[in-house]
Amino acid sequence: MDAPSELGDFLKSRRAALRPQDVGISPHPTRRRVTGLRREELAMLAGVSITHYTRLEQGRSVSASDGVLDAIARTLRLTDDETAHLKALARPAVVSRPAAPRVVHASSSARQLLAAMSEVPALVLDRRNDVLAWNRLGHALLAGHLPTGSPGTQSDRPNVTRMLFLDDRYRELYTDWDEEARLAVASLRLVAGRHPNDRRLAELLGQLILQSDEFTSHWARHPVRTCTSGVKRLRHPLVGAMALSFENLVIPGSSGQRLIAYTAEPGSPSEAALRLLGSLAEPRDEDTSAAVRRRLDGADDFGAS
Repeated sequence: MDAPSELGDFLKSRRAALRPQDVGISPHPTRRRVTGLRREELAMLAGVSITHYTRLEQGRSVSASDGVLDAIARTLRLTDDETAHLKALARPAVVSRPAAPRVVHASSSARQLLAAMSEVPALVLDRRNDVLAWNRLGHALLAGHLPTGSPGTQSDRPNVTRMLFLDDRYRELYTDWDEEARLAVASLRLVAGRHPNDRRLAELLGQLILQSDEFTSHWARHPVRTCTSGVKRLRHPLVGAMALSFENLVIPGSSGQRLIAYTAEPGSPSEAALRLLGSLAEPRDEDTSAAVRRRLDGADDFGAS
C-alpha cells in the first residue's frame, strides 16, 4: 500500500468520474479525449496552481494545506468520508519503521460484555475485520460452520471481509451480497488509507486481490465509505430469512476495535427467527449438538427453516 501511488490513483478516479458539464465546462465535441476533468481544469476550478496539483497527484507533495485539500475535495464533490481519505493519503503519518505485528485479543471486559448479551448476536472486530471474539448467538448467526473457539488463535481467526469473498457459506448468508461487498471494500479503503504501514492489513489485501476477481474489481474503483449502522438482510440455513438492524460501537482506545450487535424489530418474524436460533445455539448434549451440526452441513437451501 504505497501512499503516493494510492493518492494519485484516488484523485484520477475522482477526476474521471466528474463530467466537465457538471462543473460548467462545455467540452469541445472533437478535441476532448477524456470524459472526466483534466488536471488543469481541476486546478483552475479549485484555485490551485497546476504545478502544485500535479505534484500532489504524482505523490511528490507532502505539504498540502487543509485549505488546498478542501478546495480540491469541493471541486471533486467528495463526500466527508472521501475527503478524510484524501487527507489521510496526502499527509500519511510518518513511520520510520513499521512495527512488527503483534497478537491482539479482545479485552476480558469486552468478552464479559459479549457473554452478558445472551439474547443479542454480537462480536468484537479489529480494524482489519478480524473476529477477536463473539458470543454464542453471534457465532450461530454468522459462522455456525466454523469452530466456536476459532477467534481465540491468530492462525484460525476468521476475518469477515475474507469470508465475504472467499467463504461460500458466509457469502450465501447475505441476500444482497453485491451491496455488502461494495460496502466492505469501501470501508477497508478508509482503513488502508489511515494505516498504510499495517503489515497484516497489506497481507489481507494481497490475498483478496490474488484470490478474488470480484474484490479486485471493487478495489480498483477506489470506493470510500464508512458504515456505523443499518440493516442486514440474511438467509440463515437453520431459521430462514431475517432482517436485522446492526450498530457498530467503537471500543475506547487506540486499538481500533469495535463491537457489532444485531437486533430484530420487536414482534417481527425476524425476532421469532432470532429466538429460534438462540434456542438452537443453547448448550446441549453431544447427540443433540451433532444433529444440529448435520442439519447445518446438509442445508441445501439457505432460505429453509
